[in-house]
This record gives sequence, C-alpha cells and structure tokens, in this order.
Amino acid sequence: MKKFKYIKISSTKKLRYIDNYFKKKLFIIFLPGFMSDIEGEKPQTFLKFAKRNKLGFLSLEYSGHGKSSGIFTKGNISVWSKDAKIVIKRIIKKNNFILIGSSMGAWIALNQFKYFKSQIKGLIGIGSAPEFLTRLMWNKFPIKTKRELIKTGKTLIKNGGYEYPITLQLIRDGKKNKVLNKKISTNINVTMIHGKKDEIVPTIYSKYVLRMFNKAKKKLVIIKNGDHSLSNQKHLGKILKELKIIIENVI
Repeated sequence: MKKFKYIKISSTKKLRYIDNYFKKKLFIIFLPGFMSDIEGEKPQTFLKFAKRNKLGFLSLEYSGHGKSSGIFTKGNISVWSKDAKIVIKRIIKKNNFILIGSSMGAWIALNQFKYFKSQIKGLIGIGSAPEFLTRLMWNKFPIKTKRELIKTGKTLIKNGGYEYPITLQLIRDGKKNKVLNKKISTNINVTMIHGKKDEIVPTIYSKYVLRMFNKAKKKLVIIKNGDHSLSNQKHLGKILKELKIIIENVI
C-alpha cells in the first residue's frame, strides 16, 4: 500500500492524502464520500491505475475523516469543500485534472468548479449524492428526529447498514451549499455511474447532476446489480473503462 502523507493546513489542522506526483501531467483526483477514508478499494484502485498509465493522482481525507485531524461532527460541506480546494491548489498546482466524486464526494467535486473550472477536464460521479443532507435526510426525517436535532444539535442515523452521526449545523450548512439549481457551462465529458440497487441514493440524483451541465458530453451508466459503493472488482472495472474514455478525450 502506498505510503500516506500529511499536508499542514494550519497550526492545528493537517489532512492525510495520497498522491502520484508529476509536474506536467494530467491528474486524477478522487474525492471520497461521507465518513470515508483513503484506504478503501476505490482510492487504491485509482492510484494503481494512475501509476500504470503514468498519470498524476490525488486523494484526500477531509477534516474529521480517516486519520486527518479534526472532529467529524464539527465538519460540514463548506469545510470539506474548502479542504479539497486547499489540497488541490497545493499539490496539483496548475495541472489539469479529472474529478471522480463518490457519493458526497460528487457534491464536493461540483463545488470545485467555482475554483478550478478551466483545469477540470472531466467529471465522474459514483452514486452521486449532491444535496443529500436536505433531500434525503432532513426532508425525510420523522418529526421525532427533527425535534431531537433542534433540541440537542445532533442525532444518530442508521441507513443501509451504516451509522451516521448527524448534526444540526451540518444540515444547515448543507442548505447553504445547494448546487442542483445551478448551471455549469463547460464542454468536458461528464459521466455519472450509479448502481441500480443503490439503497442509499436513488439513481435520479445522477440525472440531476447531468442536468446541471448544458454543454458537456453527458453519459449515464446504470450498473444493473450495483449497490451504493460500487467497490467490487467488477464494478471498479466498469468505472475504469469510463475513466479511460474520458482520458482519451483529454490527452
């Protein structure tokens, strides 16, 4: 396994990341999902792919995730989007890159277009979950859960075999980070990949993302027996196949 590195953001904050650095090369940037780290199958698979194909690579753990510093429940979409922006600026510099966002990572990826639009040469979403905090959580929470959140500022949610600590500040920040009503004008390749058997995020969310792009070369790939994570070798192979198509259009 690749040796992990740390980047110092401030006197109290450091973020863990992995990279394959090339000074003047196309990079692949993988942005993980909610409560995910960079030791899983997806980041490690994309790193190996980048090395084989002599491409740059970067993936990071947002604050409060994995072994990065910070408390998870104090983080939110604004904080994690800023984490990604800072690490990309420091490591990638002026290189062009293709973004791959998994679940919440797709939301974080969409937020990067504000800063790096001219450098972003492609986007892949895996089980994309933009605005999930409002649409899939808050709007569907029973009144009891909403009251608990408002009263105590936190609650514990069980979904698809996972447990998530959810805070009121996280929900409120999510409302400030609406992206699905925006339009992004760029002629890059945008490919959304979603498991048909995803029990956490409905496939319609990948379609919502595609609607944001009015000039892009858009593609929706629904994986018949795919779950939310799409982390087994067969599913990862399909994702790499789509990534190769985008790379061929860039290089």
